Amino acid sequence: MSKRATMDMTQGSIRKELILFAIPLLAGNVFQQLYNTIDSIIVGREVGASALGAVTSVAPAVNTLVGFFMGFSTGASVIISHYFGAKNEQGVKRAVHTSLVCTFILGLVMMGFGYFITPPLLVFMSTPDSVMPLATQYLQIYFLGILGLMMYNIGSAILRAVGDSVKPLIFLIITSLLNIVLDIFFVVTLKLGVAGAAYATIISQFISAILTIIVLVRSKEIYRVRAAELGVDRKILGQIITVGMPAGIQSAVISFSNLFVQGYINRFGEASTAGWGAYGRIDAFVMLPMQSIALTATTFVGQNAGAGNVDRIKKGIREALFLAVICTFVLVIPEFLAAPQIVKLFNTDPEVVRFGALFIRMNCFFDILCCSNQTHAGALRGVGDAKAPMYIMLSSFVLFRQIYLFIVSHITTSIYPISIAYPMGWLVCSIIMLIYFNRSGWEQKVDGNY
Repeated sequence: MSKRATMDMTQGSIRKELILFAIPLLAGNVFQQLYNTIDSIIVGREVGASALGAVTSVAPAVNTLVGFFMGFSTGASVIISHYFGAKNEQGVKRAVHTSLVCTFILGLVMMGFGYFITPPLLVFMSTPDSVMPLATQYLQIYFLGILGLMMYNIGSAILRAVGDSVKPLIFLIITSLLNIVLDIFFVVTLKLGVAGAAYATIISQFISAILTIIVLVRSKEIYRVRAAELGVDRKILGQIITVGMPAGIQSAVISFSNLFVQGYINRFGEASTAGWGAYGRIDAFVMLPMQSIALTATTFVGQNAGAGNVDRIKKGIREALFLAVICTFVLVIPEFLAAPQIVKLFNTDPEVVRFGALFIRMNCFFDILCCSNQTHAGALRGVGDAKAPMYIMLSSFVLFRQIYLFIVSHITTSIYPISIAYPMGWLVCSIIMLIYFNRSGWEQKVDGNY
């Protein structure tokens, strides 16, 4: 197998491999995040605060449906990395083809479901009346193009599983730049508003999917896609579901619970909705290094679990956690100091800026808490333990957070305690996740039998 196209993480310098793998992965995530951020900036400045609220407030709704699939792609990545680490070529081939077929079918289903569920979902979120028509228009168009996003994500998950995080990055750079050009053309030149931003996004996502599939088809590596081998291997599908379903349910339910958080924020008016949306777009970038390192940890642990390297896994987890904390700390300081100026990139309305800066400054330093729960959850998924992270995150991000919001909303009408609902859940999650990780006996799952 070509070393240029894959990365064997079962040997060599741990820190060097984590960094080399995480950098293109991080860059790819940054460019992927740019899709929605560029939409928000151009729409917020060219159309107005209501349009900014429409584009940003739909994020929990999108993530509720897409999050379920992301769990599937995580499961596929883990299983493929296990087979790859164990040098099981037939296992890699069957897992790759099964993943692609299932993703295509699931994408078609999600297109129709997402389109028709959009209106009641936005009503459920207490979306302000001034935002509702634009939010409905944007979200329905977005869901009609969701297949492109899903096919790109499964293709990039396959490439990451075998150690190739460079090609997905290249494709994201190309399509992110294309998205900017299309945003300007549709929104600024043609004056299509939020619909133009949605069209720009889905066109770019379909192109990234096409480029990724072309690489998989033309590759000479063991993960090459062949039409004759497309099909579903029930055994491998079962393995993917076993690992991926908990992560998918976790992501979907957490995102669904965020609909409630968005609903509480929406009650304070259009400016609050827009300010919260700007905060979400900005803080998402700060979260990317830790999330990229956590994904790297999943691949690292997965390959070494396939090879039965327990000691190397332990060292890799420590290195990943260290890198995540350092990167996050470096980013939250300028985020805190420049909060108003950053929000103004999206919209210059004084009330929007006030709310956005408030949300950033009350939450950003708590991001460091996520380094622990994200890294340890990624490591546990790497050894095939996906249920425990699911239960822990659901209990922290959904159950605890909703209880917290219910209580504070009945005690006070102030937006301040509501705005820190996220970090309260992060704190609880990090504590429980660390305790479980140290007591779970995950080492016993590393047997190298793949």
